Amino acid sequence: MRILVTGGTGFVGRPLCRRLVEAGHELLVVSRDPAKARDLLPADTAVADSVMAFAESQPEAIINLAGESIAGKRWSDEQKRRLVDSRVDITRALVNLCGQLAEAGAAPKVMISGSAMGYYGDQGDTRVSEDTPPHDEFAHRLCEQWEREAQAAEAHGVRVVRVRTGLVLEKNGGTLAKMLTPFKLGLGGPFGSGRQFMPWIHRDDMVALLEFLLEREDLSGPFNASAPHPVTNAEFTSTLAKHLHRPAFMAVPSFVLKAGLGEMANLLLTGADMRPVRLEDAGFSFAYPTLDQALTAILSR
Repeated sequence: MRILVTGGTGFVGRPLCRRLVEAGHELLVVSRDPAKARDLLPADTAVADSVMAFAESQPEAIINLAGESIAGKRWSDEQKRRLVDSRVDITRALVNLCGQLAEAGAAPKVMISGSAMGYYGDQGDTRVSEDTPPHDEFAHRLCEQWEREAQAAEAHGVRVVRVRTGLVLEKNGGTLAKMLTPFKLGLGGPFGSGRQFMPWIHRDDMVALLEFLLEREDLSGPFNASAPHPVTNAEFTSTLAKHLHRPAFMAVPSFVLKAGLGEMANLLLTGADMRPVRLEDAGFSFAYPTLDQALTAILSR
C-alpha cells in the first residue's frame, strides 16, 4: 500500500517506517524539515512539508502520529493552544485530503490516528477499558478534540482507528530515557504517593499493533495501546531500580512537582489502570506483556 505517515521521524514513527518498508509498503511522509527527514527515513521514502502535497499520490492508508510533546513545556494558556493546534490542525488537513480523494473515487481505506491515555483523565483505581467514561480535565479535552477531528474522516468512507497510547518504552527515547540517568545514579524514586497507575507499552509492541490495526479491515474506533499488565508508579520505579541494581527511595513529593510544573504535574501524579481490552479481543498478542519482560529486553541491549 501507499501509506501517508505524519510524525514519521519521531520516537515511534522511525521504527514504524522501517517496519512498513520491510513489509513492502510505499511511504509518503509529511515533515516540517524534509531534508532532515530524508536522512532519518528509509531510502525511497517520499517526503513533503504538507499533507496536500501528496494528493496526486493518492495514499491508500494514513497513519497520523504528529503532535508537539505534551510534556515539553510548562502548560501556559499559550502552550495549551499549541498542544491542541499541533494535533488538530494536521488531523483536519488529513481529513480534508480524504474528502478530496473521495471526490475522485480514491478515498484512503483507513486512517489510524494517534491519541493518548490522557483521554481518560485521572481514573484512580478504576480499571479502564475503551468504554470507560473520561474524567474532564485538560488532557482529556486535548485528546477528545484530536479524536473528534479524526472521526470526521468516516464521512468520506474511511475506516478510522483511534489509538490511545500509554508510555512507550525504549532506551533511546521517551519517558524511560529520561529516567535512566537519575536511576543509575541512585536518585530514582516514586512521584507523590506512587499509587497512580502508569500504563506502558514496549515500543516494539507499539509498532506491531499499528501494523495489526492497519491490516485488520474489520477494526475501527478506539483502542487502548498499552500492555495488559499496567503498574503503579511505585511498582514501575521499584522494577526499574531492580533491573539497574540501584535503590529507588528518592521520592519526589507532590508539592514539589506542582510547584515546578504547575498543572502539568498531573501527568506524573495521576493516571489510569488502562487495559487493551479491544486489542486482546481482536487477537493481538503482546511480545512484552509484563514490565519485567519489557525492561529485561530493553536493558540487555
